Amino acid sequence: MTRILITAPYYEAARERLSEIIGPIIYKPWKEHGRGYEPSELIDLLKETGAEAFITEHDQVTVEVIRANPHLKFIGVCRGTPSNVAVKTATELGIPVFNTPARNAQAVAEMFIANLITFMRHTLPAIEWLKAEKWEVGAHTSYLQFKGNEIAGKTIGMVGFGATGQTIAQLLRHFPAKIKYYDPYFHSEEKSFEKVSLEQVFMECDVVSIHLPVTEETKGMIGEELIRLMKPDAIFVNTARAVVVKREALLNALEEGRIRGAILDVFDHEPPDELDYKLIHHPNVLATPHIAGATHEVEDHHADILNKALQAYFKENNRTIKQWVNPDCKV
Repeated sequence: MTRILITAPYYEAARERLSEIIGPIIYKPWKEHGRGYEPSELIDLLKETGAEAFITEHDQVTVEVIRANPHLKFIGVCRGTPSNVAVKTATELGIPVFNTPARNAQAVAEMFIANLITFMRHTLPAIEWLKAEKWEVGAHTSYLQFKGNEIAGKTIGMVGFGATGQTIAQLLRHFPAKIKYYDPYFHSEEKSFEKVSLEQVFMECDVVSIHLPVTEETKGMIGEELIRLMKPDAIFVNTARAVVVKREALLNALEEGRIRGAILDVFDHEPPDELDYKLIHHPNVLATPHIAGATHEVEDHHADILNKALQAYFKENNRTIKQWVNPDCKV
């Protein structure tokens, strides 16, 4: 039996199932701590609890933390990407690391559709107009001024077609909308989803949505050259990571009126800097504060995904699971 320290939110039934799979659990969620644990705090906590495995979400699992705990049998990261964990060090020490891809796919998909409808139907300015008591007797101003567009019949382009992009596409196809996607590492068997070049996504789609992970290859991948290919009435959406887009190029397109607008949930700096705020305050931008994946259900999803992965790895001896981040580690 393996003692597991869990600092990620993990609902009770999931903890009970994990205890049956792996062993006893010490539950010290970071929310009760008020913030993610810092390295020195983690080192002390792992020592005090005698933990032999660790499941985290927002803590700083640095090189120092992992080197102080080379005995860990695994590290679970309740995130789509284990960016808060020194994976390279864990790999060197033979500690398998597991993550929870797609934990927020449904949440992001619903937010994408909600914000796209809100933007295309001019919902927010219409609400402000109404609250300002501008509705006059007999006037049809609102009907004319705030007339928008439907998603139905539009072509939606996905740059990156992982779990989130596919979840969005499955929902949008019923509007119905046409789906085109660019992803050099994936080919969909769904015949109604058309795989195209990156340039085609930007040239041919009414909505261009970014769903890229952050890698050396994708940083700054979306720049002036691609954005200039967009149609004048096209909408740019980014609910993935800001660093994959050159924000100056996007801001230029908006200020020059070369695209209809943008829907943004992520920014180069959080909290935003001056240039981020130029994007946020632009009249043709609908901006939200990195909340596309923020639902209560996401925490349940990550616990279920990780439990399933740990069951497959430790009980079924499955070494092909996609949640295993560092399969090159020597266990």
